[in-house]
Amino acid sequence: MFSVATSGGGSRAALAAAAAILIMLAALPAFAARNLIQDLIFLFYMLALAQCWNLLAGFSGLISVGQQAFVGLGGYMLFALTLFAGLDPLLAIPLAGLVCAAFALPTALIVFRLRGAYFAIGTWVVAEVYRLVFAQFKGLGGGTGTSLAPSVTSTVFGIEWVKALFDVRTPAARDIISYWGALVLMAGTLVFVYAVLRSRRGLALGAIRDQEAAAAGLGVDIYRTKRAVYVAAAAMTGMIGALIYLQKARISPDAAFSVLDWTAYVIFIVVIGGIGTMEGPVIGAIIFYLLQRYLADFGAWYLILLGTLAIAVMLFAPRGLWGFVAERFRVTLFPTRRRLVIGADEVKGG
Repeated sequence: MFSVATSGGGSRAALAAAAAILIMLAALPAFAARNLIQDLIFLFYMLALAQCWNLLAGFSGLISVGQQAFVGLGGYMLFALTLFAGLDPLLAIPLAGLVCAAFALPTALIVFRLRGAYFAIGTWVVAEVYRLVFAQFKGLGGGTGTSLAPSVTSTVFGIEWVKALFDVRTPAARDIISYWGALVLMAGTLVFVYAVLRSRRGLALGAIRDQEAAAAGLGVDIYRTKRAVYVAAAAMTGMIGALIYLQKARISPDAAFSVLDWTAYVIFIVVIGGIGTMEGPVIGAIIFYLLQRYLADFGAWYLILLGTLAIAVMLFAPRGLWGFVAERFRVTLFPTRRRLVIGADEVKGG
């Protein structure tokens, strides 16, 4: 007799610990200073973006350098829906995600015709096209961008309740709402990615990543599977982008579609943390946050340090810092690999 297992007591303990941490983080605005809340907003959305990119590249083999397309699109959709349709910004966030998913469908038709480095370049070209297109919309500020009026940011749903609960002014209340939104999106992204990887679709993604021809031979629908994960990642990235620019309250094409801010840094996070693992982007995001927090004022030297660190990790720990730890100490907090259990024995699989 045999069975296939995907988890153990360790993973259940890790999930319980993660839930406890989320509850404590949700209560943090009652005690933390405003600058810490703003720092954690940055950490949360960078982690969420990294996990989306990890789903594409680490688990599906889709190396995209154009995810900034959906960050910018999500941000601009938030502005358009609030300024032109009069929607509450919090309602506009999920709608921005739906718009990004809709745009990802025709985008997939184009970029999925490419392979390898050509796919990566193709995604970057699409992002640049989006940037140039939005730079022509005068109603959204054209090339210089636009801002959300105080009348919009001060009437976000729940802001009066937050002001009364924490006895804070409008800007601090807006930060708290953005903090909770970032926490929800980060947790939702982690849960979604983990659920996908532990499902049958997760097995299909791993097969496509490792050997696409063999996966097709086993009956995996390559195009539909890759399209589904690409569209899902676009929707999540778009919602994150909408939240980012709600918190910033200003947007411009160059900032919203920046390959450095929204893709290069995300790739750095995943690479140093551990690509193809759930835990890696968490470690990478924390390291990146600390480096950015304490070294960003050094300008070019900060970027040189990031590049040097990335090269060192790729040379001495090709699977990332978490991959190195997991391999050395045989520890996995959130297992996604299957274990074939035959009687009392186990055989690990992909």
